[in-house]
Amino acid sequence: MYDEEVVIIGAGISGLATALALHKKGIKSVVMERSKSLRNDGSAIGIRPNGWRALDQLGVADILRPTSIPLQRERVVSLDGGKQQDISLYHCIGETRCLLRKDVIDTLYAALPPTTVKFSCELESIELDPLTTKPVLRFIDGSTITTKVVIGCDGGKSIVANFLKLKPTKMFTASTIRGLTNYPHGHPFDLEFTKFKKDGILVGRIPIDNNMVYWFCSQASISKDEEIWKNPEVIRQHTIELLSNYPQEFQEMAQNADMNSLSFTHLRYRHPWELLTGTFFRGTVTVVGDAMHVMGPFLGQGGSAALEDAVVLARNMAQLGLNHAESGSKVIVHRVGKAFDQFVRQRRTRVVRLTLQAYLIGMLATSSRLKKIIWIMLLILLFPNQNSHVDYDCGDL
Repeated sequence: MYDEEVVIIGAGISGLATALALHKKGIKSVVMERSKSLRNDGSAIGIRPNGWRALDQLGVADILRPTSIPLQRERVVSLDGGKQQDISLYHCIGETRCLLRKDVIDTLYAALPPTTVKFSCELESIELDPLTTKPVLRFIDGSTITTKVVIGCDGGKSIVANFLKLKPTKMFTASTIRGLTNYPHGHPFDLEFTKFKKDGILVGRIPIDNNMVYWFCSQASISKDEEIWKNPEVIRQHTIELLSNYPQEFQEMAQNADMNSLSFTHLRYRHPWELLTGTFFRGTVTVVGDAMHVMGPFLGQGGSAALEDAVVLARNMAQLGLNHAESGSKVIVHRVGKAFDQFVRQRRTRVVRLTLQAYLIGMLATSSRLKKIIWIMLLILLFPNQNSHVDYDCGDL
């Protein structure tokens, strides 16, 4: 058993961003990652203006900007009836880019002190020491850590969230396939986020640069053994079959996909009303990112919201005197709870609105015709400006 001051669970985007934000405020942390190495595989994430504001505060925005091209507009196209018809078209508001997940992970990791992340550390459970009330972390390999602060960045199936007694996340009746396709001689697509609808299937396509394209394909959930979807070849063949009625360019996009980028995901979410009433910290334990507010991808705000969390959390911890890098003082435990309380208060309204809007859009895509009318009316009533979420500013670090 050994002690750490601040332990972050999970070295995804949320965990690395939180560690970096704390580091910039003079608060040392250690990140416990279950994988044997950095999980920088996967496809891509969209970053809208609010996400770039957070990346600017973390000091990595200018490193990431050259890795992708700015998108000019968003377009929704219907391919039903054998005809291509624009349903909606509007220019992107502010800086909008699609980044390779690998680039984001690698950049955040490189900005941290070399010994920050510890690998092969899979969390099994959390309990409080009955004498000191400090969190005790137990790992799969039998090791334990007694710490003063725990920040759960361990995703939608969070063990830290379970400790906080948050309700389990739920699944939409939809699933998504994601992938990357490289066009060695350049792709022919416009610099836009395009969504294509045909026969109840939604395909999204976003250029990352002049050669690489990120794409996704959404459909009703499939009842098959989860293990099947860990095979990239199964995912690719399923996608090709799914897009058999789409124009040839879509089938070729799936056929030529980078096999390591392919993933199949059942879409998860936390109910917006649970975010209104949920307890997101207990003593010196809290959650951020998907562990706190996993939402459907319908707004493209999951990654950006996690970056915002990191900035707001680190700012609150520093404001309450928890950054004693100069004096070498230990973290003042009794102030941590107050910092976490302020963090949750400042984030609750923001994440409730994000998850509610994403929830309504998700239900709109998967409901009967009558229910769709209800969801549309709620969207118009609650979100008259459906792009206002990109105007959010998480503030200075």
